[in-house]
Amino acid sequence: MTFTRRVSSCFSQFLGFANRSFNSYKLPGDPSSSPSLTYGIHIFHCPDEVGIVAKLSERIASRGGNILGADVFVPQNKNVFYSRSEFVFDPVRWPRKQMDEDFLKLSNMFSAIRSVARVPALDPKFKIAVLASKQDHCLVDLLYGWQEGRLPVDITCVIRYYINRSSLSFETYSSSVFENSDFSVYQLYGSNHHRGPNNNVMHFLERNGIPYHYLHTTEENKREREILELVLNTDFLVLARYMQ
Repeated sequence: MTFTRRVSSCFSQFLGFANRSFNSYKLPGDPSSSPSLTYGIHIFHCPDEVGIVAKLSERIASRGGNILGADVFVPQNKNVFYSRSEFVFDPVRWPRKQMDEDFLKLSNMFSAIRSVARVPALDPKFKIAVLASKQDHCLVDLLYGWQEGRLPVDITCVIRYYINRSSLSFETYSSSVFENSDFSVYQLYGSNHHRGPNNNVMHFLERNGIPYHYLHTTEENKREREILELVLNTDFLVLARYMQ
């Protein structure tokens, strides 16, 4: 008989914790812990064997880190192991360079296929470009999460398309279009989804220095070559209801 192992672990004291700042968190039961712990994520992929979870946990704990949650998955009939761990740690006790060295040792120990540690507060942010359609609710939700700090990324640009059967044009909006400095993402909601470029979205992007490109397309020309040129210097493409 074969089994699929899937383990998801989180602690009740951390429910809702991801939306709060880690700067004020202290390790439980440790009055001497740093008042400014940092949040980290570790992704691990390797051949399955006994003891992987124990070694991962031991490594984090040995450096004074505390695991907030861990997800483990071993697919049926496949000798592979996947895990994702979230933890907090004191960067003074566990410097970033030392963390990479520690996880590299684990990678060598288990012949890992992939081992990635990310510390959003310390590591360079990923660059993303957002492709969106005329309907803007998904884009608005993404921008709201970014403004709240829940998406630690740099948005290099937002590209939206609009199917126009009669003509093609390419508009890049500049700062001269906008004047009101008191704009927030909350004003993005309630817009008309069936008109041209949303002025509220444009205004928000401009106030935050995010280039906004509005492409008129036809069924014969989706402007894909121009889109590729606009996203050359990005790490990821995010599709916010982009239906092409």
